[in-house]
Amino acid sequence: MNTFYIPESAMIIVAHPDDIEFGCAGTVARWAKAGARIAYVLCTSGDVGIDEPGMTRERATEIREAESRAAAEVAGVTEVVFLREPDGLLQATLELRKKLVREIRRFRPEVVITGDPTVLWAGDDYINHPDHRAAALAALDAVFPAAGQPNLFEELAVEGLRPHKVRKVYVTEFGQGSFFVNIDETIDVKVAALRAHRSQMKDWDPEEQIKKWARETAKGKEMMYAESFRVVTLLDDETWARNNHK
Repeated sequence: MNTFYIPESAMIIVAHPDDIEFGCAGTVARWAKAGARIAYVLCTSGDVGIDEPGMTRERATEIREAESRAAAEVAGVTEVVFLREPDGLLQATLELRKKLVREIRRFRPEVVITGDPTVLWAGDDYINHPDHRAAALAALDAVFPAAGQPNLFEELAVEGLRPHKVRKVYVTEFGQGSFFVNIDETIDVKVAALRAHRSQMKDWDPEEQIKKWARETAKGKEMMYAESFRVVTLLDDETWARNNHK
């Protein structure tokens, strides 16, 4: 499916800095360019992700959060939320679910993008990071039913946060999904955003590999570069419109 759908708002929930740039920054950049209101929520700050002598977790947090903000700016996104859960030890706890429900009820996104918590084997040369799986599971559990259920996390009402039902969930599928977004116009933005993560790229320029993956995803489609998703529609047009204009 190649239809270019533009949500009014979207929230992207991932585990680490650079997960968005590898996964869906081309789609995000297209939505942002079209006027969508977008927020990033990073469960960790990637504070164990810089393997250098003398590097502390505190300094790594500063570096990677700055890189995330820079990458978001490249894609046209100004709101980045860091939950600062422990990097490498992320768990889909009730506490994390509540934190995500708080962000969903605050931002009230039409769409949430996250990963697939069921993916363990990602090809023959990669095991999907446990933080990726935990973030995705917590995100999906926060979206449904928790964020939209008034009798769950009732204490958030004290903060002025009303229940909110998300319209659609986009699950990043790395070429295996059934919904393809044409990122011909934003592939260079995706690459530039990834380059902002200098602590991770080091001497590697990601352009060739990113474009190769995006071409492979787009193969057989009427586009040169694509990102793919599984899309779950939780509310039809009429219900979304009714709920969103209460």
